[in-house]
Amino acid sequence: MIPVTTTTNSLTTSTLRTRSKSKYHGWGLARHYIALVVVLVVLVGPVFIPLLGAFKSPGEPVYGKGATAFPQHWSLNAFGELLRTTDILRYIGNSFAVCGLNIVSALVFSSVGGYMLSRKGWPGRGVVTAIALSALIFPFESIMLSLYSQVRSLGFYDTIVGIWLPGAIGPFHLLLMRAAFLGIPDEIEDAAYIDGAGEVRRFFTIFLPQVKGSLVVVGLTAFIFAWQDYLWPLLITQSSSNYTMMIGIAQLQSSFGTDYRIVLAGAITAVIPIFLVFFASQRYFFRGIEEGGLKF
Repeated sequence: MIPVTTTTNSLTTSTLRTRSKSKYHGWGLARHYIALVVVLVVLVGPVFIPLLGAFKSPGEPVYGKGATAFPQHWSLNAFGELLRTTDILRYIGNSFAVCGLNIVSALVFSSVGGYMLSRKGWPGRGVVTAIALSALIFPFESIMLSLYSQVRSLGFYDTIVGIWLPGAIGPFHLLLMRAAFLGIPDEIEDAAYIDGAGEVRRFFTIFLPQVKGSLVVVGLTAFIFAWQDYLWPLLITQSSSNYTMMIGIAQLQSSFGTDYRIVLAGAITAVIPIFLVFFASQRYFFRGIEEGGLKF
């Protein structure tokens, strides 16, 4: 009976693979590609096409009368002007410093906190989880002034650390890691406990390797939140030496007036790191979303 069952399973597997490969072909496959292209144009077009103005040559209109969607003469002059006349490299460095601090703190605090909230047997676990969940209800603007007062009283006004502190840990990351740890079967921990593994060893050798995808989600979202944040850095910084990329782009518009080519060049420079980081980690990102969504 065993060989027959094995043969049947093999035939079934090969049949499913054949069907999956030949599911779409001819006009059916073409319709799917057409639909994807239409969705891509609708989603990306309104953002991508205006950014093409950064590649227009000097004197070519970006908006208004005589302007075209695509550059008539492609040029990188706007990017050269951006580097020569602004402190854009300093702004980028400040943003990367804040993002690095956010990523490290989010990974450390959310993994440790999420692990603690996922463990059973200690009183008050449900209350702490409810408090973390309630933190998602309040918008940042409602606590912004109190955070500003606290950070200023700590002596971190107009510093990179002051920009980083409010984003050191977020309730979303904490709850995501809690859900990811809850998705790990209890039998794995029980087996490690029987083998004599302590709490710390179980955390580093059993639990963390099982939630790599969720850790990537935490790191990626921490990077994106810190990189695109504008309101808090604007409130907590005063000197231009501590400006982040988003504040720098806003300064470009006020400094160069109607020369939107340089403003658009700054916008493209700000978007590129997010695209690169996301495309490099998208496989782990979607895996982490699945891990974290099991027991939300």
